[in-house]
Amino acid sequence: MSVKPPLLDLPIKIAERGFYNGFILDVTITSKLAVGALVLWAVAFPQQASDVLAGFNSFILANFALWYFYVMAAFVLACIVLALWPTAGRMKLGGPDDKPEFSRFSWFSMMFGAGIGVGMLTWAVAEPIYHFKRNPDVIQGLATSGGADNVLNAFKWSYLHWGFSAWSSYAIAGLALGFFAYRRGLPLTIRSSLAPLFGRSLSGPIGHAIDIVAVIATILGVAQMLGFGVEQFVAGMARIGIGDWLINEQGTASSLGIIVAIVIIMGASTLSALSGVGKGIKWLSNLNMVLSTFLLVFFLLFGSTWFGLNALFVGGFEYLMALPSMIFTVYSGEGETAKALEGWQGAWSVFYWAWWVAFAPFVGLFLARISKGRTIREFVVGAVIAPAIMCFVWFAFAGGTAIQIELSGVAGGAINSVPDGDKIFAMTGLMLSPVLGWLMAVLIVVLLMTYLVTSADSAVLIVNTINAAGDEGPKARPHILFWGVTLGMVVAALLLVGGLKAIQTAMVIGALPFSLVMVLMCVSLFKAIYRDGMRERAGLQTTYGEVT
Repeated sequence: MSVKPPLLDLPIKIAERGFYNGFILDVTITSKLAVGALVLWAVAFPQQASDVLAGFNSFILANFALWYFYVMAAFVLACIVLALWPTAGRMKLGGPDDKPEFSRFSWFSMMFGAGIGVGMLTWAVAEPIYHFKRNPDVIQGLATSGGADNVLNAFKWSYLHWGFSAWSSYAIAGLALGFFAYRRGLPLTIRSSLAPLFGRSLSGPIGHAIDIVAVIATILGVAQMLGFGVEQFVAGMARIGIGDWLINEQGTASSLGIIVAIVIIMGASTLSALSGVGKGIKWLSNLNMVLSTFLLVFFLLFGSTWFGLNALFVGGFEYLMALPSMIFTVYSGEGETAKALEGWQGAWSVFYWAWWVAFAPFVGLFLARISKGRTIREFVVGAVIAPAIMCFVWFAFAGGTAIQIELSGVAGGAINSVPDGDKIFAMTGLMLSPVLGWLMAVLIVVLLMTYLVTSADSAVLIVNTINAAGDEGPKARPHILFWGVTLGMVVAALLLVGGLKAIQTAMVIGALPFSLVMVLMCVSLFKAIYRDGMRERAGLQTTYGEVT
């Protein structure tokens, strides 16, 4: 059976002069107007914005929870198939002679830093502590809240949210983008990943709509991450003695603290983005990997080592055994227990699935950008299994130490009683003398800063790459400045008018349309790999030059 030649040319109309020279006018201007309108709406009509966003959020949680669960489960299964499928596993993201641009250490550092590195500093402590008190097993009466029989459950549910599901969604996006850019020579942008499904029609309104949805999802997904990071950054600055004016009466970031933190973070990230992937982003990624390793070794040596090992290996085994059930079970029904389970799942699992989907265009395109020359099997192992295991280690030893300190009575509620972003500072403060505790707080603040800057500058670079039809050249510099400022304004506006809840709600809404795009990316990738396998067997060409 003959196989049609693949699509090798996807013309995308870009402006050839003026301020938008090199950019897709429809995508760039529409994206800017949409994000700008969100900021103005949130600032000018905060109560209306809060009410409307909350209504949309309730509708999505009530009607699309099943969709999110099955989509994320499909991504996990797809990555397993790609790693085990011989035809797919040996294919390179590039030509036969292409070599990886970055060493494995730098590659992994950039993946982890741009993926969910910031979340480790907040949720590696906060989430196990929360699930230790309340999770589906506790709600169903299968375990005791705060009891020894609930320790492994706390890690099982934490691993669910930060493990293979999250990284599988990133891997699917990254593989689809890298495959069509480096094996077909198509532009390194979202629409190219759907070439086998829509063909040349992607040059027009369909392609524009796909890229616009990706830009908006990226801005909102990164805004969610920055929102958590800003709260923790302010808590850390207050801990090291910068000033009580950073914190309000509720113990969270004050309005002035939020503004100061965003100016610092987005200023540094914009400068880093201007330097490109090979300079500022690479250097910061290596630095935060070194600092992360130091902090993790601290928890390994001076934290609850045996408790953490048990959480890692036994808790990891519990997670693997329960994974099929956890990723397919959607709670619903009548009665107090059913409603409690549904509410817990909406607040945790559905929120995370939406967050990872919203993060996928940013992380996926960034992964594709740094992964040319690697095989699909190497990519899956490197982008799914290795980072997930690193997340498990962080949760086991950081979260395990926090739980053990609370269980022993040493903390006296000092960890539980502070906001999520402050929990890691409270825990290390209990473990060390005042002087060493202050020094550790400084290190954590520096580490947090590198993670935030790496993630934000990567996001700005990715948004410009999408708007410029896959080109990240010097002509994008003024727009890098624009998106750096705009991203900071989105975070500030939503935090100031509604706190983290407002950002969370906007992100869940923005992620929904892109989740459909991601499903199509997955189908498109499998179709292309299958056809390339047929071409290989027929002795036909399967790779077609450089990315345009």
